[in-house]
Amino acid sequence: MEMQSASELQSPSKTWPQALKERLVRVNRLFLVTVAIPTIVATVYFGLIASDVYISESRFVVRSPQPQSATGLGALLQGAGFSRAQDDTYSVQDFMLSRDALQQLNAKLALDKAFGHHDVDLFSRFAGLGWDNSFEALYRYYQKQVVIDLDSASSISSLKVSAFTADDAYRINAALLEMGERLVNQLNERGRQDMIRFATSEVEVAEKKAKDAGLALSDYRNQKAIFDPERQSALQLQLISKLQDELIATKTQLDQVRTFTPDNPQIPALQKRATTLQSEMDTQMAKVAGGGTSLTSQTTQYERLSLERAFADKQLGAALASLEQARNDAQRKQLYLERIVQPNKPDVAIEPRRIRNILTTFLLGMIAWGVLGMLLASVREHQD
Repeated sequence: MEMQSASELQSPSKTWPQALKERLVRVNRLFLVTVAIPTIVATVYFGLIASDVYISESRFVVRSPQPQSATGLGALLQGAGFSRAQDDTYSVQDFMLSRDALQQLNAKLALDKAFGHHDVDLFSRFAGLGWDNSFEALYRYYQKQVVIDLDSASSISSLKVSAFTADDAYRINAALLEMGERLVNQLNERGRQDMIRFATSEVEVAEKKAKDAGLALSDYRNQKAIFDPERQSALQLQLISKLQDELIATKTQLDQVRTFTPDNPQIPALQKRATTLQSEMDTQMAKVAGGGTSLTSQTTQYERLSLERAFADKQLGAALASLEQARNDAQRKQLYLERIVQPNKPDVAIEPRRIRNILTTFLLGMIAWGVLGMLLASVREHQD
């Protein structure tokens, strides 16, 4: 019994070094996998393999001469008679990041060769592994190399281009700005053409309406043998007034002659004159306010045609003024792409940040090692 108890007491002392050794082996393996190997790989890659990346930066703003409310730099630009055109800024940005822009750049600067040069490390270059060298792959790669940030407060856009040589970064940035300026000029030209085309069409329509209204009024005058019913009515009323005065005078004279000389031979002549004046006055009155051929009945239609002609003439005048204004506006630009900061030619590679990337890899590995170590220890405790 004493020998059995002694062996039982000695067995733990024999297995303890083995258990400690096994635990250290497990810990060393975990540390090797999560910390040592990733840190060594990051050190080798970022320290010896990774290619230098140069970043060229420029800043620009798209502005318009139309007055708008603004603050900050936007107010400063307004002080010079300009305002921000933020919607058009988005248009310029979308174009710079589009496939059309990439096609033009690739035709001019051969981006596929610049980004896929054999001097660039295998993991950074375009189509480094040779799996996909299509245009769509180049477009995805291009979107990672060109970054545009917009400051909504000032509407200033920051254009950053990454390349593996300083010359390539500078040339791509400058070419993108030139393409953006051409796009703005195209927008200006299209706007000018649209304004003049629309104003010209309005003038043509107004001219046709004015011509038709004038012809309609002229035809009505010819058909009714009238020039201006209002003026003609005034003349007719004046004539009627004179006839009425003569009729009154004739009747007065007739009454006097009948009173003092009933057998006077002038009585029949005066009666005849009174009858003639009354008939003429009735005829003239019928012309003014009689049936369907009277001036009064014709005035309504004449005034309608006259108003239509006057309205058409005013429309024509307004259309001609709009056309003149459109031509004046077309002579000056509606949008400007102003370079706030010219593209720089970097003399130092900014990326990759080698020391920071190595330290980041080491710290992340330490965190992973600590978390996994605690998980493994918890699992072993549950197994025991």
